[in-house]
Amino acid sequence: MDADALRRSLSRMAHEIVERNRGVEDLVLVGILSKGDILARRLGAVLSELERRPVPTGGIDVTNHRDDLHLRSPSGDRPPSQVPTVDDRVVVLVDDVIWHGRTVRAAMDALLEYGRPRAVQLAVLVDRGHRELPIRPDFVGKNLPTSAEERVEVCLCETEGVDAVVLLA
Repeated sequence: MDADALRRSLSRMAHEIVERNRGVEDLVLVGILSKGDILARRLGAVLSELERRPVPTGGIDVTNHRDDLHLRSPSGDRPPSQVPTVDDRVVVLVDDVIWHGRTVRAAMDALLEYGRPRAVQLAVLVDRGHRELPIRPDFVGKNLPTSAEERVEVCLCETEGVDAVVLLA
């Protein structure tokens, strides 16, 4: 995906979110750090423009909720979670890539520390398949079938200076 394809995908996802939720009232976007929060802000901007009302956005660090902490070395400093009020709101979790589903599971666990949402929906830019948990995104920018050996890298202007989705062998 190049920058235009990424922009079109976010626009389409925003329209799908509005349609499914009959607007953006009571909607909150929470991006999974470190790229999901950037995508959540972009998606929030598109939603706000479409519906002419602000959509609260935030980011959540799921590090301490992962089931593979014992397998990973500690990651670098992440910004702290900044989660808007979620009680009785529809929360759209946003991430760049879904693979096994374990990060999303950790995000749902982390989210419950901030309150009790009325519903949780999932928006991902890329779904690469290979799920290990029964988690399925509600909104997908692009389905990208991959092998287990391949990697999907999402590059964003805010972090890499360019918008692109790259499949690496």
